[in-house]
Amino acid sequence: FTSEPENGVAGFDIQKGLDEHPTHVVFNGKAGGLLGKNVLKAKVGETVRIYFGNIGPNGISSFHIIGEIFDRVYLEGSVNGVVNRNVQTTLVPSAGATIVEFTIDVPGDYLLVDHSIFRIDKGAIGMITAVGDSDPKIFESIK
Repeated sequence: FTSEPENGVAGFDIQKGLDEHPTHVVFNGKAGGLLGKNVLKAKVGETVRIYFGNIGPNGISSFHIIGEIFDRVYLEGSVNGVVNRNVQTTLVPSAGATIVEFTIDVPGDYLLVDHSIFRIDKGAIGMITAVGDSDPKIFESIK
C-alpha cells in the first residue's frame, strides 16, 4: 500500500508487498475500524464471540485482548475442531482465522491488538467497551 491514502483508500504498491514491510496493518478493514464510534460493545457477564480473520497476505497475527483471557479458542475457526481453553494470545496464520469466546467480568475498555505490538502504530488496534456492575472480588482499583 502507498503511505498516503487517496480519498481514504490506500493504493497498491507492489514493491512494499514484495519487501513484506506494510505501512498499514488494520482491524476491520481500516485504521480506526474498531475505535471511536466503531468500538465493540459488551455487557459484564455476557459471553463475547469474535470471529477473527487474517487476510495476510504474508504476516502471522498474534491476536490478544489486553485484560482478558479467551475462555475458548476454536483453532483455525473450526467449531467442530480443536478447542483450546484459557488462552491469552492465539496465532492466526496468513489467510487463516480463529474464533475466540470469553466472558467479561469487569466493566471498562479492553484493547484488541496483534501482539506483534509495534503493529499498533500501523493501525492494528481496536477496543471493546464493557458496561455493567463492578465486582471488587474480581478487580478493585487502588487509588
